[in-house]
Amino acid sequence: MAAPAPAFKRVLLKLSGEALAGNREFGIDPQRLGAIADEIVSLRALQVEIALVLGGGNFFRGVALQAKQMDRVAADHMGMLATVINGLAMQDALESRGWTTRVMSAIQMHQVAEPFIRRRAIRHLEKGRVVIFVGGTGNPYFSTDTAAALRAMEVKAEVILKGTKVDGIYDADPALVPGARRFTAIGYQDFIERNLRVMDISAVSLCQDNKLPVIVFNLREPGNVRRVVLGEPIGSRIAETTTPAVARG
Repeated sequence: MAAPAPAFKRVLLKLSGEALAGNREFGIDPQRLGAIADEIVSLRALQVEIALVLGGGNFFRGVALQAKQMDRVAADHMGMLATVINGLAMQDALESRGWTTRVMSAIQMHQVAEPFIRRRAIRHLEKGRVVIFVGGTGNPYFSTDTAAALRAMEVKAEVILKGTKVDGIYDADPALVPGARRFTAIGYQDFIERNLRVMDISAVSLCQDNKLPVIVFNLREPGNVRRVVLGEPIGSRIAETTTPAVARG
């Protein structure tokens, strides 16, 4: 039986560092890492070209309380290095499941990762390798969400898939506000004006300028990565739309 046709040929999957931590407060949960790797490997039969951008918040976050007394540039550089740790862990998990990968870093570290070179990254994708982008943009003051938007456009991804712990974009924190409404679709400008926090505003603005859609979905629901790649209507979509669409029920 032939594999179903995916909705996208080339995607960029954005994962937070906390996604790898599972229920831990710090570090990497091997079971959670393995579960995410299994989700990604499930896409292999679909022949989708996959790039990943990983955050580093499970080790260090430059804007967190622990970094308040530090110089912001030094703190952000520490956060970039944390993404390298996560990228190497994901590389190991994917390759142990038989999928060739390349880690490409915005920070020069030849012993552990290739330098990011746009044409080389595209060639890796064309050869069917999973490309894991680490080190953020290589510059302080930019989030890994912004790095995801930048890399997605550089490698001509068709969509950013942002895996989170909730099932989409809400008008308020659903954990704190009973009755918070979930958007199934929302325009870039409306997202920015509402100052919604599920994704960095700078990243959304960059996507808006280049008409790159973003789909925010629940990474913790088994099978959701495959579903979103197949185009099933899960999560919330940020794109060129004028009227926000709210989920019913």
